Amino acid sequence: MPPSLDMSLALQDALRPVMHRLDRDRTLSLGKLGLLARLSRGGAASASELAHALRISPQAVTIAVRELEDGGLVARTPDPEDRRRSWIDLTEAGRERYEVERRAGAPWLAQAIEERLDDAGRASLAAAIPVLAALAEGAFDA
Repeated sequence: MPPSLDMSLALQDALRPVMHRLDRDRTLSLGKLGLLARLSRGGAASASELAHALRISPQAVTIAVRELEDGGLVARTPDPEDRRRSWIDLTEAGRERYEVERRAGAPWLAQAIEERLDDAGRASLAAAIPVLAALAEGAFDA
């Protein structure tokens, strides 16, 4: 087995319980949270742009947007130049909810970092964050 495959399996095993613990405090699915995150970072988008960016089917975007719209978290605005397209954007309630969901579990994780890692461990974790972010940057390109 190549070393990078061993490393990827070890990384998954290490992150899985952390992600499960963080998800315990969330009320939205990871898919809906990802959609809100994309809108928060990139602004309004069409359903096809969201599907492409998130690497999910247009049907999945339609379902998620409908549910988020029913909850008042996103709003659709018709495109003035193309009646077949609408723009999807966060509402103020959606921005607030995204921040709440994004911060879910953060106090637990902060406490775990303080209690379970020494200074060297915290420094190693801080150094790993940009590396993990670089991995995540291309996550939907594969």
